[in-house]
Formats: sequence, structure tokens, C-alpha cells
Amino acid sequence: MATMRFDLVSPERNMASGDASLVVLPCLDGDLAALPGHAPFLTTLRPGLLSATLDGAEQRFIVFGGFAEITPEAVTVLADDVQPTAEMDPDTLDARIADAEQSVEGGDPSSALLNAQRLLDLKALKQLDVK
Repeated sequence: MATMRFDLVSPERNMASGDASLVVLPCLDGDLAALPGHAPFLTTLRPGLLSATLDGAEQRFIVFGGFAEITPEAVTVLADDVQPTAEMDPDTLDARIADAEQSVEGGDPSSALLNAQRLLDLKALKQLDVK
């Protein structure tokens, strides 16, 4: 089976690395599946679920924004913040939702649409059973 290099890093740590057969990314315009040989692509990430099939096993993470670079040989994700789904604390997600609600209510009008979309993405994550 063909594979590509996968790296998921945040400012705090390297979350995952290895050879992946599939990576699904939460991009701003929707989810994107990357397979080996994918055309070069650079994208911004929204809060959402990222999954990677590494050595035949799916690993799932919650990302809270960032960037991804896809090449035919690799997917590199630079996440603003990321947690494995198994470590996601509902209270932490509730706090992020509260912060996003404040940004929507009292934020800069020029970023109102982005703040509202972030709030919706976080609320959608809360509805998922991501464990």
C-alpha cells in the first residue's frame, strides 16, 4: 500500500509522525482527504477533527486552527493547538466556546464572520462523539 510522510506538530510538541495512507483535514472550505500522490496544496485549518491512518490504524485529533501543506509525498500540519480525541476534556471545549462567543459579541467587526464560523465549528465539535 502506498504511503506518504505525515507530521502533526503544535507549538508545544510533535503530536504524530509516521507513514500515512490517508489523512483527512478540517479545512476552511470543508474536509479534505489527502492520499499519497495528492497534488501540492496549502490550506488553512478550522477547528475540527483531523484523522490519519498510520500503519493501518486510525488516529484522531482535535485541531483548533493552523495550516497544512500537502505534497505528493507528505502532509505536514502546523496546528495552533491540537489534542488527541481521547484526551479532549469537555470543560476545555466549553471554555473555548465561551471565548468564541465573546469574540463574536464584542469582537472587531472586520473579523465578525471568521469569529462566527469559529464558534459554529467549536459547537459542532461538542456535538460529535469524538472519543
